[in-house]
Amino acid sequence: MRADVRPDECPKAMTYGPCGGVTPDSGCEVDGRRCAFVEVPLVRWNGAAGHGAGLSGPAPASALERALGVAADQSVIIADLPAAALDVDSLRRSAGRLAGTVDAVLLGDHGGERVQLPPSLRAQLVQAEGLPAWAGLNCRDRNRVALEGELAGLAAVGAAGVHCVTGDHTSLGHRSDAQPVFDLDATGLVPLARAAGLVTSVAENPVAPPVDLRAGRAANKARAGAQVCFVNHTSGPQAVAQFVAAATQACVSEGTSLEFIACVAVVVDEASARVLRSFTGLELPRGYLDRILAAPDVEAAGIRMAIRLSEALLGVPGVRGVNLSGGCRPGDEERMAAVMGEIAKGVLR
Repeated sequence: MRADVRPDECPKAMTYGPCGGVTPDSGCEVDGRRCAFVEVPLVRWNGAAGHGAGLSGPAPASALERALGVAADQSVIIADLPAAALDVDSLRRSAGRLAGTVDAVLLGDHGGERVQLPPSLRAQLVQAEGLPAWAGLNCRDRNRVALEGELAGLAAVGAAGVHCVTGDHTSLGHRSDAQPVFDLDATGLVPLARAAGLVTSVAENPVAPPVDLRAGRAANKARAGAQVCFVNHTSGPQAVAQFVAAATQACVSEGTSLEFIACVAVVVDEASARVLRSFTGLELPRGYLDRILAAPDVEAAGIRMAIRLSEALLGVPGVRGVNLSGGCRPGDEERMAAVMGEIAKGVLR
């Protein structure tokens, strides 16, 4: 870590900050202190011992083609997998609803259901339903030894990819009694994932302060070995286009490359809207939630709006695919999975 950013200044002990949870006023999402990284230059990935050997040079021409078996000119649709935590049957049922409609599902976690089955087990169960699994792996709950074990497990079960995230702090969510780990951050996890032979993705939030560092931070993760970047929710296609262009140029200057997946909010009722509103610094297209929630048939409007936004984002130069993203109230997981499948089938690509 830089001498002017001490570990105790970041609750996540990040080396390659800032995380995506910086509030609009440059505060830390954990306790409101000013983010330690907002006024210092980008901390460049240097392949230091303990962070993996790293990989130099460009990533393969299409990591998504290799991971998902899609054609080089085919747009990709990935969906979050709504399923009750620690419920194998729920996981299987929701996976069954999405099988054959999307190219893969992203297995993440949520503050309201922080305890989940291990990523490698979830990936194995989902792929047994005929659905490629893109497994999220966070640094909040595991030290580097546990992370390496999960990566080996994901490689063994043939996961389509691994999504490397630093993770929310344990003080956010329903398990504030758990101690945070943060032995590594997302950038430090990336080369370990690549060394395990996994197609590797990261996330970037183009609207979180400091905005002028976000494109360079994506390129920094590419230097560490990331191949795919999920672009968090923004105000719309123009904002995504600006970020992708800037991040692509930053990658070119580093001799690397990234493929970009843009996030699309899926809203079917007030409960799913509430989940989205809980995200720090969330930005959506102007009026997106209001128009959906004011419609006579909210679910139909949510499906229609998500299809339109997906198609608009897929028209952005450099965007290879979309990620259908959303939560739901407990018990509605299969319904949400079915909605995401309907959206995927309706998108022209």
